[in-house]
Amino acid sequence: MDDDGRYRDSRSDFVRGAKDIAKVAKKQVGKKVGRGMDKMTDEYTKRSYKRFEEEDDDDDYAGVPSNDGGYYRNDSRANDEEGHSDSTEGHDEDDEIYEGEYQGIPRAESGKAGSMDGMTAAQAQQFRDLSAYEGERRKDQEELAQQYETILQECGHGKFQWTLYFVLGLALMADGVEIFVVGFVLPSAQIDMCLSEPNKGMLGLIVYLGMMVGAFLWGGLADRIGRRQTLLISLSINSVFAFFSSFVQGYSSFLLCRLISGVGIGGSIPIVFSYYSEFLAQEKRGEHLSWLCMFWMIGGIYASAMAWAIIPHYGWSFQMGSAYQFHSWRVFVLVCAFPSVAAISALTTMPESPRFYLENGKHDEAWMILKQVHDTNMRAKGYPERVFSVTTIKTVKQMDELVNMGDGAAWHEKWRIKLTTLFHQVWSNFQTIFSPEYRRTTYMMMAVWFSMSFSYYGLTVWFPDMIKYLQKQEYSSRTKVFVKEKVEHVTFNFTLENQVHRQGEYFNDKFMNLKMKSMVFEDSLFEECYFEDITSTNTFFKNCTFIATLFYNTDLFKYRLINCKLINSTFLHNKEGCLLSDISDENNAYMVYFVSFLGTLAVLPGNIVSALLMDKIGRLRMLAGSSVISCISCFFLSFGNSESAMIALLCLFGGISIASWNSLDVLTVELYPSDKRTTAFGFLNALCKLAAVLGISIFTSFVGITKAVPILFASGALAAGSFLALKLPETRGQVLQ
Repeated sequence: MDDDGRYRDSRSDFVRGAKDIAKVAKKQVGKKVGRGMDKMTDEYTKRSYKRFEEEDDDDDYAGVPSNDGGYYRNDSRANDEEGHSDSTEGHDEDDEIYEGEYQGIPRAESGKAGSMDGMTAAQAQQFRDLSAYEGERRKDQEELAQQYETILQECGHGKFQWTLYFVLGLALMADGVEIFVVGFVLPSAQIDMCLSEPNKGMLGLIVYLGMMVGAFLWGGLADRIGRRQTLLISLSINSVFAFFSSFVQGYSSFLLCRLISGVGIGGSIPIVFSYYSEFLAQEKRGEHLSWLCMFWMIGGIYASAMAWAIIPHYGWSFQMGSAYQFHSWRVFVLVCAFPSVAAISALTTMPESPRFYLENGKHDEAWMILKQVHDTNMRAKGYPERVFSVTTIKTVKQMDELVNMGDGAAWHEKWRIKLTTLFHQVWSNFQTIFSPEYRRTTYMMMAVWFSMSFSYYGLTVWFPDMIKYLQKQEYSSRTKVFVKEKVEHVTFNFTLENQVHRQGEYFNDKFMNLKMKSMVFEDSLFEECYFEDITSTNTFFKNCTFIATLFYNTDLFKYRLINCKLINSTFLHNKEGCLLSDISDENNAYMVYFVSFLGTLAVLPGNIVSALLMDKIGRLRMLAGSSVISCISCFFLSFGNSESAMIALLCLFGGISIASWNSLDVLTVELYPSDKRTTAFGFLNALCKLAAVLGISIFTSFVGITKAVPILFASGALAAGSFLALKLPETRGQVLQ
């Protein structure tokens, strides 16, 4: 009995001692795991690279397959086992456990430590060899590019491509319309909204800022969620906020709507060209992408024609008191949203790009679309019996991107995780266009896009401003000046325009139902006069004196009376708000629209020439040649001293430079692989809009001052762009990467 008790006591002491030792051993496991992790990672990397270096000799050794499909050598594994014995490994002084020392009976804690070492090895083996992965992915992409080109050759070019041509053309047309909308409505909107000069300038630039953001945003998303889906979202945003902008009354709300509308349409150009190019074989690609550019011209013609037909008709309006006004320019804004709405409706009938599906591992979806393209074209050509012979298409190796959403996560948390993951994917894809492989191409393209946009947009806005300046100069030359006139007991009930009255005296005169345009009264006296129902534009009274004068229902607000004295004078029922005046020069409005119409139509010859020669002389020759000729044409601007001469030079410059833009669009599509195409195109197009803002701001600041600076800036930028363009690789005759 006593022996049993002693045995239990000694056994309990033994167990407690073993537990204490096991706790100490567990405490040291963390240090061992960290050291083991680093060493295992180094060994894994060394073996991975050694496997590729000695790939030809693998058959001479007996190999053991690893978790990632590689092979480790038996002698290496044996060496690893010999050098890493956990049971006899020595420790430093801090560990207080020495080699060969008894470490206790293995219990659950010791098992867990062992499992942690095993997990460390498993985690180490899960590290991907990124260089090997990229090599496999690139090989897949090259094989896909060659096979995809062969498939497109079998599908042919026919009804399907032409249908898609018109559908995507509507989206490109909407982009062309967006550029012109604000410029056409600004003269009317500035009166309707009482816009100051800074507000007018911001309204003119806000569309470019929105398109800059939209190009970068939608371009990146199109490489992740698809061309068709992204284009539908962007066009929907554009059409909705373009519709809202025609009804909002305040300047801030109108500015916000046009900004978001610009963000929406910003995705049109990068997505449309990338989308369409992925349905075109190499011998048709340059030509048909150039034909697609014509829809941007059609958009400008549509905007000019609608402005010409709608805006001058001020009777096409209604108002609810002075708080809500809907004038003809708002009708024009509404009509300009139609191309975007039509593009959305037509795009819903078209499929996603099969190349996008193949790049993302969706073989069956891509095969069905390519079969649809083949069958549509063959039926249209009268060969319905021809069968699509392709059975298997190469897909690109995909990176595992599993995201744990959590079973119990709320819906908003899941959306947050999805959006965060999507953002990181887009940003990572954007960074790859600056990787060593694409860095030189990207920097060169940035320089060419910037120089082209800076000169083109700067000059195309500078031309109309110069025409307006010349018109203003000519108008000022016809100003009539009256000095020291005395007028008594006269009723003025007719339009007064473009006159200057100095040191005049007006006694008991009546100004009734009168329109004043560009009228200036300086140092004049008005005594016992009566002003009723006056509508004025650009009319001012400077240093005048009003004695016993009544103003009834006029828009002669205090800011029109500069340094004037009012003695016993009264203002009653002043007109409220900003009313659209019929006094605007309709002939001048028609001239603005007509000039824009001619400038847009002038690019038609350039479009035709570039489309016919794009695949014959190559993209680089077309780009550099057109830029050089445009640079030379800039020097003719110094001879534009009349309105007609400036219009002719505008048409010449537009007709020549359009070939450069067409070449640049085709080149951008073909220089980048499919998984980075819209990302790169969107970024470059965003840079284009930034350059446009800078060019417009700089060029317009010299209107009326000098022509030399805009000419030197434009010609210098075009010369630099043409030189850099020749350094880019030629893509004619190559398969789509």
